[in-house]
Amino acid sequence: MWLSNFTLVLPDEVIENGSVRVEDGVIAEIRSEPVASATFEGGNRFLMPGFVDLHGDMIEREIAPRPNATMPIDFGIHELDKKLAASGVTTAFAAVSFATESVYGHVRSLETTSAVIEGIKRLHGQLLIDHRVHARYEITNVGAAPTLERLIDAGQVDMVSLTDHTPGQGQYNNIEAYLLSMSERRSISRAQAEEILAKRIALRSNPEIEAKLREIVALSLKHKLSLASHDDDSAAKVAEMHDFNVTISEFPVSMDAAEEACRRGLWTLMGAPNALRGKSMSGNLSAQDAASAGVLGIIAADYHPAAFVPAIFKLAEVAKGGLAAAVAMATKNAARAAGWTDRGEIAIGQKADLVAIEHGAVHRIRATFRSGRVIYSDGTLHPLRALAAA
Repeated sequence: MWLSNFTLVLPDEVIENGSVRVEDGVIAEIRSEPVASATFEGGNRFLMPGFVDLHGDMIEREIAPRPNATMPIDFGIHELDKKLAASGVTTAFAAVSFATESVYGHVRSLETTSAVIEGIKRLHGQLLIDHRVHARYEITNVGAAPTLERLIDAGQVDMVSLTDHTPGQGQYNNIEAYLLSMSERRSISRAQAEEILAKRIALRSNPEIEAKLREIVALSLKHKLSLASHDDDSAAKVAEMHDFNVTISEFPVSMDAAEEACRRGLWTLMGAPNALRGKSMSGNLSAQDAASAGVLGIIAADYHPAAFVPAIFKLAEVAKGGLAAAVAMATKNAARAAGWTDRGEIAIGQKADLVAIEHGAVHRIRATFRSGRVIYSDGTLHPLRALAAA
């Protein structure tokens, strides 16, 4: 199968009017010119590798779109699968949480989180894209450690991040902003928010935290899982997490933290919505600023996978290396951070996970391919049209 006359975004360059041949689900040939009788005629639209999302929080919204409206887990997974394919994502890590005192309630309970993880693994062969599990271990929730360890030993987990949402540091280093946000999101009084604040801070003093954290890290390393830290807010925090053998610094809060992560050879990951908007929801480091400074390695869906495409074009304006470098943040870099070498590039021998994009005032995804098979199309690149034209 030939995909002809596309603007190809290769690892280190962009080629206009190029063509890609796919055989048995992998890229077999690349040409810098159109070919005759192609299955898909690109009209010089962009062709990029399929996006590899290492951190997506969306599954919770599919299962509980409203606080008191719970949907079946399998239904939610299938619905998310369709949305990700339509957003150009071909490999996705569902970032599921084991959290205490969560605004998400039962959706982040041990029982529900375990069921979501097991559902993703059970349905894997039935889904459009390659779904994986990113387990977010809240280090203050030591009671979740045995459940997480069981899931890791059972091969149900593909990546682990070490998170600490204790107010006063990390993402919530501004106590006043935390109290205001808590009060608004839960529709509670300031006094009630202060009570929750005190409980969360008290959890951090549990003497079991350090031992359980080391157990989770050791088990993750034993199973060769990627390890990430979360919301590093200083160079010292990055150094501490580096000592736990993490290889990814997710959502660094400050430029100092991002710079230290890069200095230590860690991948830095930030959200595509942040990159698109040019700012963090929490007032933390801007992904555009990080890219401009050369300390952004990966972008993830975070909470909005449709942000991938416009975020890439925004980052292309500020990142050294332009569009090719920005695309790598959503593809090659993410794949390599997860330990994969078989996807993330338009290169011979790579999986033919591809996304066709029309550049415009609103960038439109016209088709998504996984291993050369169309898993999403809006009809613009329908193969019958290409064959009729030929």
